[in-house]
Amino acid sequence: MRHFQPLRPRATFVAARISGYNLARMRFEIVLAPEAVADLRKLKATLRATVRKALETHLRHEPTKTGRSRIKRLRGLSRPQYRLRVDEVRVFYDVSGSIVEILAIVAKSEAGSWLAQFGNPE
Repeated sequence: MRHFQPLRPRATFVAARISGYNLARMRFEIVLAPEAVADLRKLKATLRATVRKALETHLRHEPTKTGRSRIKRLRGLSRPQYRLRVDEVRVFYDVSGSIVEILAIVAKSEAGSWLAQFGNPE
């Protein structure tokens, strides 16, 4: 069994306001696989901070929102389900219930080989 490490938010979320009403959005728990923790630690401090901020910004409340965002649904794969683009880094993750499981954080140049090795076809 894999043990995931929860990502602790460093900044508080300010509720979005439209016409004076707070939007209630579901809050997802972000957990990192041990491999993803190791990947995150390998990054330079500035890039690590950028990735952490992107995880909070894009995955904490709407991890499956595609379209014009940085999130892409990976077709033909059962695992990982999604990819988040952060500068020259790609974050591969799954969503199950209210949990976002970060599987890997890899450089853009290594993303194809990582998917070929660790991606599970449908």
